[in-house]
Amino acid sequence: MSEQPWDKIINDVMLPALGSTAYMVIIATVLSSAIGLVLAVVLVVTAPGGLHPNNVVYRALDIIVNILRSFPFIILAVAIIPLTRLIVGTSIGEEAALVPLVAVGAPFTARLFEGSLKAVDHDLIVAASSFGASTLQVIGRVMIPEAIPAIILNVTLATISILGLTAMAGAIGAGGLGAVAITYGYQNFNDAIMYGTVIVLVILVQLIQLIGNLIYRKLK
Repeated sequence: MSEQPWDKIINDVMLPALGSTAYMVIIATVLSSAIGLVLAVVLVVTAPGGLHPNNVVYRALDIIVNILRSFPFIILAVAIIPLTRLIVGTSIGEEAALVPLVAVGAPFTARLFEGSLKAVDHDLIVAASSFGASTLQVIGRVMIPEAIPAIILNVTLATISILGLTAMAGAIGAGGLGAVAITYGYQNFNDAIMYGTVIVLVILVQLIQLIGNLIYRKLK
């Protein structure tokens, strides 16, 4: 391949795809983390031995989270196409990919955050409650602040996982680096583009992990 086509591929294909991937990863991670944190708090509070044990709520939510986590991403993305169309009006593109990404990412982060919240020293929770703190105060001023370093690591892991899912989403019309690898690389038998995309994804993973570790050390 001459130098000019490579420049054109990088500028017209790779860079826009990188932007699409970044958009999907950032939005999906933020939404998944927000929903996941709410789910995790409810699971921890209603669990046996929690601040307000409620077996019905805990079991129902636990089952829902487990069911959503058990679906392979591609199958889930196809299965909820009607829901995706209802929410964003289409089943193709970056916005459409966000629906299955969040549907998979939210229960995944919920489990991660649940573990982080449960790891908070129980004595701190008991002490806050004994001083008259409400449930919301215990959650907002004790549990979440104490779990923040672990939550940062969990968000880092979730971001990397969602990055991998966006690459898979390229196979169902989501765009991004995954679509470039499949369309311009695999389907056109261009190993340079396909493996080049893989290298870009590896670099992104390393950067995400590095940033997450730096934030964790600062907050620890």
